[in-house]
Order: sequence, then C-alpha cells, then structure tokens
Amino acid sequence: MAYVNVPKDLTKVKTKVLFNLTKRQLICFGSGALIGVPLFFLLKGSIGTSPAAMVMMVVMIPAMLFAMYEKNGQPLEVVIRNIYRVCFQRSKQRPYKTNNFYAVLERQNQLDREVYQIVRKEKADPRRTKTDRNRHRKSEPNG
Repeated sequence: MAYVNVPKDLTKVKTKVLFNLTKRQLICFGSGALIGVPLFFLLKGSIGTSPAAMVMMVVMIPAMLFAMYEKNGQPLEVVIRNIYRVCFQRSKQRPYKTNNFYAVLERQNQLDREVYQIVRKEKADPRRTKTDRNRHRKSEPNG
C-alpha cells in the first residue's frame, strides 16, 4: 500500500493554482516573461542571439527569485525590507530599556524619604522660633 506523508502544520502548505505553481509564482514568472521576452526580441537583431539571451536571463532572474525564494516563511521582498531597515533606517546602537515596576517603587520610596527629611528638618530647626512660625502662618492667605 502506498504511504503518503501528511504534514501536521497545514499553515505552511500553499494552494497550487496552475502547473503546480502558486498564484504568487505565476504572477512573478509572468511579469518576468513580459519584460524578458520582448527585450530578447528587441536585442536579438542588434547584439546577436546569445548576448540577447544572456541579457534576458539577467533581467528575468530577479522575478524568479521573488517567486521562489523564501526564508523562514518570508518572501524575498520582506527579507530585503528587513535588511534595509536594520542597516539604514534604525540606529546602530539601541539602548536596552525596560519599564521595571520595582525601580519605580524604589524611586518613589526615595522621594518619600527626602520629603520626610525636609519636613522633619523644618520642625526641628532651632533657629526658627515660635513667633517666626506664627508670623509666617499669618502672612499666608486663608483658603
């Protein structure tokens, strides 16, 4: 009896449209042919058949690469865009930043201690007399 291997992850299986090619592959091969074949016939008379065929292949290779190449499930244009972003758009040095909740609590605790020390220092300041404090209170507006 024939044995057929069925993949467990069906997300990587692509539907074939025509000639066992996906829609993406058909579009890329078709666009390559639309550019390469007329270019061959335009150049055949002036530079010869072999150089015209070489130029046609060089022009059609990028379309074939876009149709067939995938890395980690990403097509070639996504890979090129990621390389461009890493090399040119983003800064070379990326600082490591985290939003640490415990550091926020520690900063708040330090601020609370500073406020407590300031308040305690004002109460225990021997240079201020009781009359100075009363004058200060009278000068403040009652709200």
